[in-house]
Amino acid sequence: MKALIIAAGKGSRFRVLTRDEPKSLVRVLGLSLIERVILTAKESGIDEFVVVVDYRGEKIRRKLGDGGKLGVKITYIQSKIRETTNGISVLEAEELLTGKFILLMADHILDGRILKKLIGCDTGSCVILAVDRRKASPGDTKVLEKRGKIVDIGKDIEEGNCIDTGISLCSPRIFSYIRESVRDGKWTRMKKGKTELEGGIKEAALRSDAEIFDITQIDSYVPGMRKDIKPFWIDIDTRQDLVKAKRLLIENACKGRNDLLATYVNKPIENFIATRLANTRITPNQVTLLTNVIAYIATFFFLEGSLLLASLLTFIVSFMDGVDGKLSRIKLASSNIGRMEHAFDFLFEHSWYIALAIYLSKLFSPSVILLPTFVVLFDSFSSHCGRVFGKAIKDRPLADYGRIEQLFRKFDGRKNSYIVFILVGVLLNRPFWSLAAIAVFSCISAVFYCSRTMKHMYLLDIKKRSKGYTKC
Repeated sequence: MKALIIAAGKGSRFRVLTRDEPKSLVRVLGLSLIERVILTAKESGIDEFVVVVDYRGEKIRRKLGDGGKLGVKITYIQSKIRETTNGISVLEAEELLTGKFILLMADHILDGRILKKLIGCDTGSCVILAVDRRKASPGDTKVLEKRGKIVDIGKDIEEGNCIDTGISLCSPRIFSYIRESVRDGKWTRMKKGKTELEGGIKEAALRSDAEIFDITQIDSYVPGMRKDIKPFWIDIDTRQDLVKAKRLLIENACKGRNDLLATYVNKPIENFIATRLANTRITPNQVTLLTNVIAYIATFFFLEGSLLLASLLTFIVSFMDGVDGKLSRIKLASSNIGRMEHAFDFLFEHSWYIALAIYLSKLFSPSVILLPTFVVLFDSFSSHCGRVFGKAIKDRPLADYGRIEQLFRKFDGRKNSYIVFILVGVLLNRPFWSLAAIAVFSCISAVFYCSRTMKHMYLLDIKKRSKGYTKC
């Protein structure tokens, strides 16, 4: 499926920011608005784009090229009419869009979940418009819908029960409706507003050929983030919208249901670093590599007996370990190799406990090596319980499935909890007891996650059997 992006706007309300370049190239946390739209659509499975440009269109072409650096294909259309409207921009792309396509605005920041759900809508309607149920603000395009069908649309309509998000799934029939709304293409003679896209949607609505997709029906819980994220979209019209967008993107990049250290100490530090790195060329994978380098330097210092320095480095690693993930989500720069991050995390974390045990074995007894062995075993078992649970129940991870798990998660940071134990033990000159506490805590975590997994699996089996009996 192709996507049509309207990028013809000048953005006069931005003044200085758009004096020499188009609105769609205004940057938000390291990416231009149009790059964000393209990368979000790419994550939803769209890799071919038609972009209609007007004001400073050559700068958009130079910035994006043929789309190769973004992993997509881009075809450009230079508008033939100065200061064109959205409706005319859509018409100018008619020859390149022979099948269903997604229509997007280059100055909107949107949630990829909206696109994924919208693409999956299989109806015969000419246009399916994504709408939001929030209260309309000045400048919003209001929509009146009844039983899923659009009845009326416009900024000045008296009655509306939702608002237009600027995201829609269209069939080629939309072109005829737009032409009809502007009276056979005599665009320059029409009254103001008659050439807008909403005119074509109105024509489709008159023939019961326009539907809505309510984004508020999308499940807000995101398992990978362990929190609720309300489906979002922002029409970037002013500097205030830019500030709002930055805050929203940063907050949505933060995982929920974390341990106390991650929530109250790491989070603000990670956000500060990630937002500044977003405006540089530093990639998430480079941050991951640097994090691993520092982590193994800490391992070396544990082996050498420089315990306080090693302990402080583990806290630096803890801060940095969350930066790469946030930077990846902020810049829409996730990669397959990035999925290996947690495996490397597990490796360097446990190298700390092994290195500490090797150093302590010289002072006490070789049997101290058994402590990190138990830690590795128990942590591996806890992780395996989580994977088993995830295969059976996919809507929530084990650590966030119920109130008891959520409460335990506040203290079960594993790495974050363990480095606190080490620092306390080093400061009290009792590092052996730090290692012993880590082993005990890892055992408690393993028992907890094992028992909770078994309980949930047992209840799931009962539920499946009861459904089977009902069918019989």
